[in-house]
Amino acid sequence: MPKKTPRYLAVEILTAVAKQNSYSNLALDQVIKQNHLNSQDASFLTQLVYGVIQHEMTLDYYLAPFIQKPAKLTTWVRQVLRTAVFQQVYLDRVPEHAIFYEATEIAKQMGHAGTAKLVTAILRNQQRTGLPDLAAIADPIERLSVAYSMPQWLVAKCHQELGPSKLEHLLATINQPANAAIRVNTRINSVAAVLADLQAAGLTIEPSAIAAAGLVARGGHLASGDLFEQGAYTVQDESSMLVAPSLQLQPSDRVLDACAAPGGKTTHMATYLDASQGGKITALDIHEHKVRLIEQNAKRLHVEDVIDARALDARKVSEQFEPETFDKILVDAPCSGLGLMRRKPEIKYGRQAADLLNLQKIQLAILDAIAPTLKVGGQLTYSTCTIVPEENQQVVATFVANHPEFEIVPVALDKPLPANQATPFVQIYPDDYQTDGFFIACLTRRA
Repeated sequence: MPKKTPRYLAVEILTAVAKQNSYSNLALDQVIKQNHLNSQDASFLTQLVYGVIQHEMTLDYYLAPFIQKPAKLTTWVRQVLRTAVFQQVYLDRVPEHAIFYEATEIAKQMGHAGTAKLVTAILRNQQRTGLPDLAAIADPIERLSVAYSMPQWLVAKCHQELGPSKLEHLLATINQPANAAIRVNTRINSVAAVLADLQAAGLTIEPSAIAAAGLVARGGHLASGDLFEQGAYTVQDESSMLVAPSLQLQPSDRVLDACAAPGGKTTHMATYLDASQGGKITALDIHEHKVRLIEQNAKRLHVEDVIDARALDARKVSEQFEPETFDKILVDAPCSGLGLMRRKPEIKYGRQAADLLNLQKIQLAILDAIAPTLKVGGQLTYSTCTIVPEENQQVVATFVANHPEFEIVPVALDKPLPANQATPFVQIYPDDYQTDGFFIACLTRRA
């Protein structure tokens, strides 16, 4: 049986993510639980997996001169090499002999002696020769693309949209580790009480600068433990926590959450509602198994009394619900997820420019479908976890042009956001507050 060290497990996860197009965060959580890793090994494994994916294009640039037949290199061998070079370049306290030894051992365990010799030869050659210089890349967009491991089309797009200064700042932070953020369940706890409990448990944690119910830890695995299981809090990014307050919910509101799974924003909205006053959220997702996730999260967080989860394509809402049914509607739309690059770094490699307009069609179809079901005087919040105007500002502008009864209003916030808020919308970039990138727009329906 192979010795499943953090490096071995990292190669397994990286190979699975590359072959199956799965999310690294989900694969990591599963492997950590299955192998009962202690906090030190879990932290090292997380650092390896995220680091290799975040810097994938840079690592391949460093390896390219030393791989004679790249097309014949199997996925797992490439991941062994990437993991080794990542440790050499980006980790200070890992001895080089340990990196080489374990890379060779992993190659033996996953392959055979010949594969191990190939891995050793490539790494030794790279060690003797040194890394190729990024400054040798003449084209500035290509150089930024390779240096920060961001596809060229996306670098060029961000350069055009944001300008060189903001682009450099964004790229400089995009590969930093994501903070561990949680939302306190204010239905059963206070933020101060949960903060005190977690600090007493030894966590370095502090209140969020932008979200009233948020706490932020510098690393750590918070999706477990007694407080989590009891529903004292849930894992949710800070920028995502701005959505529920934007709806200015009242205890008696009837709410539609058109794209609800896995239920983070749904359960947040639920904390504002009171079942005894008629408050209710109809939470939709197109997939049955994701509906069950919403229900599980609602039960853990003790808000199941105000949540009715159903399987339904949001584009069919107007076929299933009467006009003017809901006081408030949230469309947290399916999107490219480009605001999640720090937390789910594999996203940036799987997107193309054409995807943005294809997604825009889906987003507009959902908005068109839900529009008649909002009461006159009611509020609609449209949100995404992306940073490109095709899925954000352009969608809202097109929707309002097609539905003149809707009016854009400023986004209501619990705390002020000084960065990039010169419009009625909220547009957060990952480097603004070290959170996920996010977009929020609010609209009201007039008579």
